[in-house]
Amino acid sequence: MTDTAGVGALPAQGMPAADVLGEIRALRDADRPTHGGRLFAYVYDPGVAGLDELAQAAYAQSAHVNGLDPTAFPSLLAMENALVGAAARLLGGGPGTGAPDVVGSVTSGGTESLLLAVKAARDARPDLTEPRIVAPASAHAAFAKAAHYLRVALDTVPVDPVTLRPDVAAVAAAIRPETVLVVASAPSYAHGVVDPVAEIAAVAEAAGVRCHVDACFGGWALPWLRRLGAPVPPFDFAVPGVTSISVDLHKYAYAPKGVSVLLHRDPALRAPQFFAYADWPGYTMVNPVIASTRSGGPIAAAYATLRHLGEDGYLRLAAATRDAVAGLADAIRAADGLRLMAEPETTVVCFTSDDPGLDLFVLVDELTARGWHTQPQLTYADLPASVHLTVTAAVAPRVAEFGPALAEAVAAARAAGPVVLPPELLALAGSLTPEALTPDLVAGLAGGLGLAADAGAPERMAVVNTLLDAAPARLRERLLAEFVGLLQRPAW
Repeated sequence: MTDTAGVGALPAQGMPAADVLGEIRALRDADRPTHGGRLFAYVYDPGVAGLDELAQAAYAQSAHVNGLDPTAFPSLLAMENALVGAAARLLGGGPGTGAPDVVGSVTSGGTESLLLAVKAARDARPDLTEPRIVAPASAHAAFAKAAHYLRVALDTVPVDPVTLRPDVAAVAAAIRPETVLVVASAPSYAHGVVDPVAEIAAVAEAAGVRCHVDACFGGWALPWLRRLGAPVPPFDFAVPGVTSISVDLHKYAYAPKGVSVLLHRDPALRAPQFFAYADWPGYTMVNPVIASTRSGGPIAAAYATLRHLGEDGYLRLAAATRDAVAGLADAIRAADGLRLMAEPETTVVCFTSDDPGLDLFVLVDELTARGWHTQPQLTYADLPASVHLTVTAAVAPRVAEFGPALAEAVAAARAAGPVVLPPELLALAGSLTPEALTPDLVAGLAGGLGLAADAGAPERMAVVNTLLDAAPARLRERLLAEFVGLLQRPAW
């Protein structure tokens, strides 16, 4: 048998480089397209010629540099400091501002930035045995992950089903003596709306609690949209009471993954973020972030991207994104049976349907079949199921094609009709507890949904999404974990 990457990564005899690269190219053929403006989630494409090659070259130059020890590799320290300075300056900090002492760290992504923001807030209050954080229900799920990992209680505040924002009075009421951090999003991922940051920061400051602004998703784009005349509300270090901000450079700064920046208003606020350990016979460990060894590749690639694009480049990209958002929103308004969840104000278009004859999950599959890859979002509390579009600059040239494709997909979804699950399966989804799931039951459900371990993910997901949508949140979590576990098996 010929050993390939699909069978095992370690052949008995080494393979020529060209063959290995050919295998990777063949595997990549099954992936969603990362460029071309047709994938509305997961990737951020500026559509700038030559940028990929520049970032790849910069990555290669620093791929083997180790961020563990900045004294050994001062080039990486210099680039990290430059990225932090650029992010701080863009987000209302630095010399000549009301937050002149902003400091920060470069992390591997938004989840790590949020984990560290929670850790810093928790460790700043060693007197509390049961620390808590307050976050809107629309805050990124990484806060729940941070709370789980760090054993911090998470108190969520509902969002208004019309404004999609939390009520400030409800945020204030949720703050307890044990609260160490209050969260706001700028913007929220699901719907792309900016929370009332100034008001939330004010109630946090009045309670003596840190306030973190999660600007990971679209925070890099907001200042440029504001310069273009968009009515972006205050959200950064210009707002009193904002103590930390996270912003991902691998999103709207268009750097390769994974690079994020976590900023603190001053060094004292950042100090509890660090981990240091000397009580062993090896080197004294000092880590500002979660990882110890870190490749310099992503940092160098981000540095090259920012230097190459510059302020003028980001302004042009923001303008293209703004225009693309407007065009997509018009296409949604013109589509029969669809409505916007909110008037777009950042880089997101999110829509739903009140028409029982139009199944959004079937519509997503029909768009996928036409080459448009969107992200379905399940029903939550008073919020209906919806479809999320993350819009980048590369989408702008494709906007004129999207409207007709959407109309065709809507017609096809109507013709196909809504997914109808067997009554017994619906009853099971509504009554089954996560603890009651057995391996045999999971395998049976997965097989019936086309999620067999050796089949990969199915091309059409409407049936899977319909089942998940019918299940309570805790059961959804367990089912998804089990389904993904079936897909992630060793290639022997």
